[in-house]
Amino acid sequence: MTDKKNVAIMGAGLVGSLLSLYLAKRGYAVDLYERRPDMRTTDLEEGRSINLALSDRGWRALKGIGIEEEMRKVAVPMHGRMMHDEQGNLSFQPYNKEGKAIYSVSRGGLNMALMNISDQNPDINYHFNRKVLDVDLCENVVQLRNSETGAIETIQPEVIFGADGAFSMVRGAMQKTERFNYKQSYLNYGYKELTIPPTAEGGWALEKNALHIWPRGSYMMIALPNIDGSFTCTLFFPYEGERSFAGIKTKEDLHNFFSEVFPDVLPLMRDLAQEYFSNPVGSLVTIKCFPWSYKDKAMLIGDACHAVVPFYGQGMNAGFEDITVLDQLLDNFEGGNWEELFKAFEQSRKPNADAIADLAVMNFEEMRDKVADPHFLLRKKIENKISEQYPDRWIPLYTMVTFTDLPYSYALEAGQQQDKIMKKVMRYINSVEDYDKLEVQKLLEKQLVKKEKLKPHKA
Repeated sequence: MTDKKNVAIMGAGLVGSLLSLYLAKRGYAVDLYERRPDMRTTDLEEGRSINLALSDRGWRALKGIGIEEEMRKVAVPMHGRMMHDEQGNLSFQPYNKEGKAIYSVSRGGLNMALMNISDQNPDINYHFNRKVLDVDLCENVVQLRNSETGAIETIQPEVIFGADGAFSMVRGAMQKTERFNYKQSYLNYGYKELTIPPTAEGGWALEKNALHIWPRGSYMMIALPNIDGSFTCTLFFPYEGERSFAGIKTKEDLHNFFSEVFPDVLPLMRDLAQEYFSNPVGSLVTIKCFPWSYKDKAMLIGDACHAVVPFYGQGMNAGFEDITVLDQLLDNFEGGNWEELFKAFEQSRKPNADAIADLAVMNFEEMRDKVADPHFLLRKKIENKISEQYPDRWIPLYTMVTFTDLPYSYALEAGQQQDKIMKKVMRYINSVEDYDKLEVQKLLEKQLVKKEKLKPHKA
């Protein structure tokens, strides 16, 4: 393995840590540089992490390195959405007719588990408290500050992977190169993390195996279960306006607001005021850029090149799928042309990254505005009937994204076609029974013939 390049990964988060395992498996010496302290030995700032939803794409990446079963120990299955209306009434919407689930995991818990596994590999070395100050892409020189000692350190790896998140310093260096396209867009919403603690008996105060949603039109709250009996809640709220982060100034404002719009959960949130006024407001950003690489020297991966808002639960899953695709490309790469490898990777992943970014924003609007609407719920029931009748010709969009490895770009395109078909079909339907009408079946069959022209393409 003496001809294997030395690889530096900037960022020891979820994607960086998993990438190190894949590269070390192939014999590369890997150094990870992380600006924060080691989260396993230091209490990091609370209140900035949205719980994550591991789905099929993420599990596939974990299985590829042989750690799927170990990760399931820190995950809680969620079989559907549990909707909470303003009167506290509940309705359950399963994700999949086969009973498949997505899995709630703590970002920190999963990250620490990956670090512990990486630490067992002598070819992987973590360097914490290293803040990137400058990246010289031409020479592959990275300047870092050791926050413990204040010393300036310089490294010169042969290959750099930028896994340093939405505000990547490696991407910042690429933005100074010619013909680099970059776009970032923020929602007019922020998020704040809150908690529902375990019951006195140590159990869950709400249904354990569900993702809980309180949809309220212009804002919403969600809650995901943790293995310790608690729920991590996230309030997605406008920055400005009467009902917004700016509009709630006092404990009385907060109590009155929750009493009115989230009455069933208020008694369960014992530390609501303390958490609300001390936890920071996080921003929701989408980042698109291209290219993702610089010659044969550096490449971006994960949020560094395609940060998405969290409403499809695919940010981590998309980053993990990056690694799966890269690993497949490495199967035919024996120390050859890294520039060709990087270009093949970015050209494969860019359309899919753009697609999931758009899908995530679309799903925010659905979760916030539509999931409690009777017409929307009827439409979902009709779509499930179509899927049951034509399983090889109709896969619901959510299923394509969450429970298959179909390319995100195909899922978006197929979903748009299916949306057009549903709009036509729903003109003739006012109840589930209307689905069996002859005119509905004829219209549906005609539309499905047109849809047959769209075929899945390779990821």
